[in-house]
Amino acid sequence: MTHTRILFVGLLLSTFAASRAEEVPQTVEQLWADFDPQKDSLDTEVIREFKEDGGVFRHVRFVVGTFKGKTARMTAIFGFPENAKGQHEKLPAVMHIHGGGQRAFLSEVKLLVSRGYAGLSVNWGGSAGQVPFNSVEGAQPGDPNTDWGAVDPSQLNATRYNSILPGPLQLYEQIEHPKNNNWYLLALACRRGLTFLEQQPEVDPKRLGVHGYSMGGNLTMYVAGTDNRVKAAVPAVGGAGWRWQPHEVLGGVVQQNHIKGDVDLFRRTLSFESYAPLIRCPVLHRSATNDFHGWMDDVYRTNALIPNQSLRFSWTQHVNHRLSPEVAVSMPLWFDHHLKGGPALPETPESRLVLQTADRVPELRVIPDVKSLPVARCEIYYSVDPDPRARFWRSADVTRDGESFVGELPLHSLDLPLFAFANVYHTLPKAESLAAIPGHSKPVTELCVSSQFHTLKPVALSDAGVVASLKVSLLIDNFSSSSAMRDWFSVNADHLTLAQFWTRKLTDPVWRGRDGAKLKLTLKMPKTNTLSFVVIENEWRSYRGPRKTFVCEREIAGSDAEQSVLLEAKDFVAEGGALKSWDGVDQFGICRHFVERGSTATRKSLWTGTAPTLARLEWE
Repeated sequence: MTHTRILFVGLLLSTFAASRAEEVPQTVEQLWADFDPQKDSLDTEVIREFKEDGGVFRHVRFVVGTFKGKTARMTAIFGFPENAKGQHEKLPAVMHIHGGGQRAFLSEVKLLVSRGYAGLSVNWGGSAGQVPFNSVEGAQPGDPNTDWGAVDPSQLNATRYNSILPGPLQLYEQIEHPKNNNWYLLALACRRGLTFLEQQPEVDPKRLGVHGYSMGGNLTMYVAGTDNRVKAAVPAVGGAGWRWQPHEVLGGVVQQNHIKGDVDLFRRTLSFESYAPLIRCPVLHRSATNDFHGWMDDVYRTNALIPNQSLRFSWTQHVNHRLSPEVAVSMPLWFDHHLKGGPALPETPESRLVLQTADRVPELRVIPDVKSLPVARCEIYYSVDPDPRARFWRSADVTRDGESFVGELPLHSLDLPLFAFANVYHTLPKAESLAAIPGHSKPVTELCVSSQFHTLKPVALSDAGVVASLKVSLLIDNFSSSSAMRDWFSVNADHLTLAQFWTRKLTDPVWRGRDGAKLKLTLKMPKTNTLSFVVIENEWRSYRGPRKTFVCEREIAGSDAEQSVLLEAKDFVAEGGALKSWDGVDQFGICRHFVERGSTATRKSLWTGTAPTLARLEWE
């Protein structure tokens, strides 16, 4: 080939690339402008139909679309009340979107059906090559699974959630494009799920809702931001924006997603803060204050961009990626109101962070909505740790002042920021059942509605004349009846043998152990048993060092009298050595049974007798 021909070919290729680059969508609206979720036939297959617990349920599969010449099909579970056929009025319907590493759940559909909805749980994480491990719940051998065809947005292709670069399993193999990102195809598939719902004869297409957990929470935000058929949305532990953005914390910088490709293009077309302004339906956001996936600060930042002011938040304090019953129940109640005309949830409580107080100690003043449901209690939490995953939430002592609940927020230093919010617990008019969902067997009698999120930088505290009044304390907890375990969270709390109780209090500078200090636990142990004491170092703080788990097991003799257990740092051991210092401890656990995740070790003896009574935890 001559030099002239090489230049000509090169010019053609450059012109082609430039023309394709001009076609690359630059905004959310442009990204979705050419997709009509109602246009193509679903070509639905009914794999199986059965009746259980008053509902009719079907395993189905429908066409998502044709990509690179191959058809992609997604399996799902659809259900509706058995008596719906005889009803004149069509049903509201809700689509459930599962989280990462999960699948379509029959239990989620059963919960909806039990409350008078048609329900659909889509199996976006399925893959024809992974049968039966990620088939829909209840699938039988030989049942077809989700088949993405020539593309793969499942977790088998996990590197593509943060990338818009070309690739062999992406829509564009030669150019950088937002449609190369997994989230685009998954959101597209979920929007086809809405089309499936609205076409069912039992369903009222004007009353559709969507909710999802974790990665499903992400997809809930994508769908709500692109599809006006959604009349109510409930994302959970997911859907927070700014995941591409570095966040400053004490001792380092953290970032959730490192984007491969044009970061600004990703931000404009795929980041949640670019979808929030397009959401027109009411949104309830359920989450956990220390969630690793939906960072609390960014959840509030993102939802503040939603123009519809019908917003609520419901937070489970202290935990990561789990919801308390009082938070979990908010989802069906939200849909009951917006899709069935049921009672409205209480308004977000008014809250005001006050710095100009008589003693110059900050306080959070909270005025709940008492018109719709009575208030059982108000809990106020605050922290000084910028890392939302690892921060310890201090419990404020709350008093009543007329219509307000007031919590003092004493600080030990003015060199750290201040974060604060409140949970208001309302008494429900009747106990609500979540029994269809594993782990929620008990009736729920209260609803948690959270306040707005308040944050102040150190300079604002100094300028306001705030004083540092909180002293460093050797007493960590006295487990008093008025505040027992309020600074702790539990795992398997109702299981005598497997119960674990955890706190992040030791990461707080007020209660952090000093060099040479010994941890002293005073308790009553009715029968001789072994307790596992566990500390986790650098939990979520990779910028400070590697995560390590250290364990100390102690057999404690049975006695009716109080006795003390004394623990030094060197008593806690892990593979590679003993704990050297309390400085990096982020979590402390008192466990009746503990085995590190992934370990094959087993406990030598099971628990006997009743639970121990904790009296004091302190430094000596």
